[in-house]
Amino acid sequence: MPPLANVAPDLSGTWRRFEVGTQPPGNGSTVDPGWSTRLGIPEGTPFLLSPQFTYDRELNEFFYSADMLSALPQTRDGYTGNLVMFFNFLHHSRGGLDWRHTTEEDHRAYLVWRRHDPRGPRVSGSTWNREVSAQNRFFRWQHSQGRISENPIPQRARRHRPGSYRGELGLTAATYSHDARRNKVEWLPAASYRVWRDVGLRGYSRHGLQDSKFRGRWAGRNATFADLMVRTGMRLTEQASLLRTEIPFAPERGYARFSLSAAAAKGGSGRWIYVPANTLREIAAYVEIDRRTVIEAARRRGRYEKLKGPVLDLRTGRVTTTFPDGLRSLTRMELLSPAQRWRTVIETEAGLEPAALWLSESGTPIAVQTWKDIFRQANKRCREHDVNLRAHPHLLRHTFAVLTLEQLQRGHIEALARLSEQQRTQYVRVFGDPLDWVRRALGHKSVTTTQVYLHALEELEMETRLALIPSEWDDPRSSPSRSRES
Repeated sequence: MPPLANVAPDLSGTWRRFEVGTQPPGNGSTVDPGWSTRLGIPEGTPFLLSPQFTYDRELNEFFYSADMLSALPQTRDGYTGNLVMFFNFLHHSRGGLDWRHTTEEDHRAYLVWRRHDPRGPRVSGSTWNREVSAQNRFFRWQHSQGRISENPIPQRARRHRPGSYRGELGLTAATYSHDARRNKVEWLPAASYRVWRDVGLRGYSRHGLQDSKFRGRWAGRNATFADLMVRTGMRLTEQASLLRTEIPFAPERGYARFSLSAAAAKGGSGRWIYVPANTLREIAAYVEIDRRTVIEAARRRGRYEKLKGPVLDLRTGRVTTTFPDGLRSLTRMELLSPAQRWRTVIETEAGLEPAALWLSESGTPIAVQTWKDIFRQANKRCREHDVNLRAHPHLLRHTFAVLTLEQLQRGHIEALARLSEQQRTQYVRVFGDPLDWVRRALGHKSVTTTQVYLHALEELEMETRLALIPSEWDDPRSSPSRSRES
């Protein structure tokens, strides 16, 4: 466990999430930096501290178990957040109940509060399913370690699916929701996105004029971040962990591309990222003005003098990491995880500086949660200005997918219409299918995942057809043809 000193007895009465390699805040608390190394816990592994700021060894062993170390970092992060909510429910609504004493009744009470109680958040079926998955995996593992007598999450036999063996069925949580909507895709038309960006991020009014009351200092940076996301379809963590050296600033055509490494991409889905030239110009302006400004200010304040992260050598693309015991390791830049990327620095003639592309006002890399907060503030500003639009990072990824697929499908159909059957076969072999191109651009492993965007195009076509139906219909009983028949 991490040895703590000068610890406050309570931190607002809630469970808190931290990561190995970070400093828990609060009243001079200190953490022995070598505790995780001695226990063999990888850097970036999440851990929880109780409302009393204590470390529960048996609880936190779950996060660096073989079961979780093999999971994607995004999965671990999601599970951690979901478990924090459940433990806070036990703390506040179940009399400070210890997780070891959780019963099926406590799980049902949580279900009622999360989904059905008018005073609760009334979360969607898909959100609830993610929470059940986290709880079930946690308690199932604790039961396998002999720390609880039974899993408090009720179980049922897994339904047989075509192609699966009966012996592989096993058990699954019985409280999964059946109303999770998988085919619903939220996205914005291009014009709507620009309105949301200009009002929410850039500080314009709904009429397209600059709002004199807007005080957002980093509107250009935030708008550029959103533009890059909606034009490339990158996931939030993938884009937030980009390094400045990865961006090509000299496109030879109307776009430039760079390689998103497998280590930085979700599920190892490394791929080419294609960036339009106008978006690259926005990024270049941000790097030359806003980014350079915060770096120079941070350097004047001495913020970079004690940086101890991995050092990137721009000439070789190699990263040198120095550990507390003096040991050094050398690795390639493309093998860095997002967490390692945020800590990586570059040694320049002026001194050290962060390698990350996106920097905050203090000159440090911007965390994923901060970007989520920026999007929430943009949505709030839109509401305040009577703009009925909202967006979140994944919605911009959906927007890229739908608009790109629509454009590719249109060009694909027009090209095939001019060809003979033999030429069509050859065309498809050479240029492929639009849906598969979008799959590769998004980093999906299966085209089945990408097919959800076809439903969005079908809905768009239906809306277009419905718009052609006149709002007022002639009464067939008074039509001329009926009058003649009578």
